[in-house]
Amino acid sequence: MENSCGAKRLEATITLEYADAKLAKAVANALSPDNFKTPPKLTVKTFAEQKKVVTQIKCDSKLATFTATLDDLLSSATTAEKALEAVNTI
Repeated sequence: MENSCGAKRLEATITLEYADAKLAKAVANALSPDNFKTPPKLTVKTFAEQKKVVTQIKCDSKLATFTATLDDLLSSATTAEKALEAVNTI
């Protein structure tokens, strides 16, 4: 089955690197609920790997679903970073 852009599957691996492993783990934990709450034909797996947060996205659905997922991931990562920065300045 092909999706709206003609591909059989859309995949992306997003890697975000941080100053230390503790910060990477905190961001990964903030993003991890996305691992469980996904529509059918979409999988999102986020984990910390040393100073990196790695997210793997696989989509067998529409291109719009895939791009919205990428946008949501990056927006959520930015929000987590800002929240952690605010907590660390208190």
